[in-house]
Amino acid sequence: MAYAAFNAALSFLVVGGLMLSANPLARRIGLVDRPGGRKAHDGDIPVTGGPAVAIGAMLPALIVLPLTPQLASLAIAMSILLVVGVLDDLYDLNWLYRIVAQMAAALVLVYVGDVKVEQIGSAFGIDQARLGSFAVPFTILATVGLINALNMIDGIDGLAGSLTLCAVVMLLSAAIYSGNLQLVGELVFAAGAIAGFLAFNLRRPGQPKARAFLGNSGSAIIGLIIAYASFRLTQSPTHPVTPVLAPFLIAPPVIDAIALVLRRLANRKSPVAADRSHVHHILLDGGFRVSDVVLIVCTGSLAIGLLAALALRVNVPEPAFIVIYLSMLAIYFAVTRHPDLTARRIRALRQALNDRLSGGRTPVALPDDSPCDRSNAE
Repeated sequence: MAYAAFNAALSFLVVGGLMLSANPLARRIGLVDRPGGRKAHDGDIPVTGGPAVAIGAMLPALIVLPLTPQLASLAIAMSILLVVGVLDDLYDLNWLYRIVAQMAAALVLVYVGDVKVEQIGSAFGIDQARLGSFAVPFTILATVGLINALNMIDGIDGLAGSLTLCAVVMLLSAAIYSGNLQLVGELVFAAGAIAGFLAFNLRRPGQPKARAFLGNSGSAIIGLIIAYASFRLTQSPTHPVTPVLAPFLIAPPVIDAIALVLRRLANRKSPVAADRSHVHHILLDGGFRVSDVVLIVCTGSLAIGLLAALALRVNVPEPAFIVIYLSMLAIYFAVTRHPDLTARRIRALRQALNDRLSGGRTPVALPDDSPCDRSNAE
C-alpha cells in the first residue's frame, strides 16, 4: 500500500511540475481556451491538462512497471489522442478528425494490447455471453462513447476531472478486491496524475477559478483511461469482475450524454448542436454554485457505484442491473425533458428552502457564482 501511495504521489508531483512549467509556454504559443460565444470564463486559460495528465500518468508507469502489451497499447493510444487533441486545441480541427483518432486509439488497445470487450457476463441471462465478431466494434463504440461523454460533461471547473478521479478510485477498489494487482499498479499512477491536475483545475480556498483546463486532448485522455481500465477489470480471465458493474462506475456523464442526444433528436435538433441542457447547466441555472455542482454530481457518482457494488455482493441478478440502468436513464430523461423548466423548478425549490431557513432574507451570492460555461459545441 505504501508503495502504491508513493507511485501516486510521484505522478502527482510530475503533473504539478509540468503544469507550472507548461502554463507560461502555453500562453505564448496560443494553447489556451479563450472566452467568447458560449465560453464565459475570465481570460485566456491554458489547456495543458491533457499533456500533463498523459505524461504524468504514463512516464512514471513506464519507468516503474514492467512493459506489458497492455501498458504499451495504452501508451500508444494515449499518444495518438494527445497529438490530435493538442492540434485540435490549437487549430480547432473538424470533429471527424477527433473521431478517427479515437477509433484508432481503440484499435490500438485491441490489436496491440488485446484489450477488448469479449463477453458481457450474464447481463441478458446467458452465462458469460460472448460477443464474438462483435467484440471489436463494441470495444470501439464503448471507447469512443466514453471519451465523448467525458468531453461533453467537461463544462465547469473541476467536474470532468473529479468524476474521472471518482471512477478511477472505484475501479481501483474493484481491482484490489478482485486481486487484479497489475491493473492496481497502473491505476495508482492515473489517480495521482488526475489529482495533480485537479490541484490546478478545482475551485478551492485560495483558488477561486481554474488555472488550467483539460482541453480536448485532456478529455480524450481521461476517457481513454476509464475505457482501458473498465475493459481490463471486466475482461480478466484470472480476476473476473462482472461487466455489468462498469457502467455504474461512470454513470453520470454516460447517462447525461445519452439523455442529451435523445432529447435533441426528440426536438429534431442535431445531436451535436450547442445548448445548455447538460446536468451541470441545469444545476447552475437552478442556482447552485460551481463547487456545489461538482460536489453533487460526484457524490451521486460515488453513491451509484457503491450501491451497484453492494448489489453484486448480495447477489442481485445481473439482468436486473440492465433494468436498473435503463430505469435511471429513463427517469433522468423524463426529469430533464425540458431543461429550462427543470432549472426553474430547482431554483424555486432552493428559494423556498432559503426563505424558510433565512426567515425571508435574500442570501448573499458568493464569489463562486460567477459564470463559467466553457463547454464545447456538444
